[in-house]
Amino acid sequence: MPNIRLTLAYDGTEFRGWQIQPGQPTIQGVLTDLLRRLTQEQVTLYAAGRTDAGVHAWGQVAHFKTDSALSPEDLARALNALLPPAIRVRSAEEVASDFHSRWRARAKTYRYSIYRGPVVPPFRWRYVLHHPYPLNFEAMNAAARCFEGRRDFSSFAASTGSEEDDRDREMFREIYRSEMLVVPADPCEGSSPSLPAKPAPDSEEWAYVVRGKSFLRHMVRKIVGTLVEVGRGRLTPADIPRLLELRDTSRSGPTVPPQGLCLVSVEYPAANDSQPRDLD
Repeated sequence: MPNIRLTLAYDGTEFRGWQIQPGQPTIQGVLTDLLRRLTQEQVTLYAAGRTDAGVHAWGQVAHFKTDSALSPEDLARALNALLPPAIRVRSAEEVASDFHSRWRARAKTYRYSIYRGPVVPPFRWRYVLHHPYPLNFEAMNAAARCFEGRRDFSSFAASTGSEEDDRDREMFREIYRSEMLVVPADPCEGSSPSLPAKPAPDSEEWAYVVRGKSFLRHMVRKIVGTLVEVGRGRLTPADIPRLLELRDTSRSGPTVPPQGLCLVSVEYPAANDSQPRDLD
């Protein structure tokens, strides 16, 4: 049975996240309903990550298996003709039968955008946290670097909602890249922001970019909340190792709102490489 990989972009503002929820609009729900219409099959759609309500994506990856005679290109065209404008299929292709968008993922990159100007442009408010008050960029970037490596992120994770699942969760995660960047005021998209030698004090938009193997629930948003506290002077970069050691969510910064977060990309190994299962 052919295995089809989709690369997706979506504005998560009006959706209750990725995962299907009865009676609620979700990305997975909308796509699954249309795929079943187009293929006349009971399609099951899997994603690289279950983005939360209000979170966006530029490079979400999903897959499903189908016996439909429609080619991947035809499926992509048909989906984009029927989907709401807030969800787009960027590409569709047939992949190996053992490809799994979640279990085969090697790394994911997220970006959280912070708008620094006094007035958020009307075409940006859905995609940023507005914080026009003084923040220390250099301190935030130094603190961001402290999250790199393999760490216990218990202090930076929300509950799954199940005591049993929380008890059995693996809390260690490996972060390959963690830094603050100064970026142009772009919409949530896949362009790579660059870090100037000395950030301009009047830069209107900053972003936290993090790349890792997998992430705990609300982990990125808790990290950003903590970095904002560092920028405000309430914490210092030296506090980050201590917060990680405490393994206490009440001691880290607040969970920032979802609209600033975007899943930028998901990486996979070469077809002949073996890859362990993801942890999230």
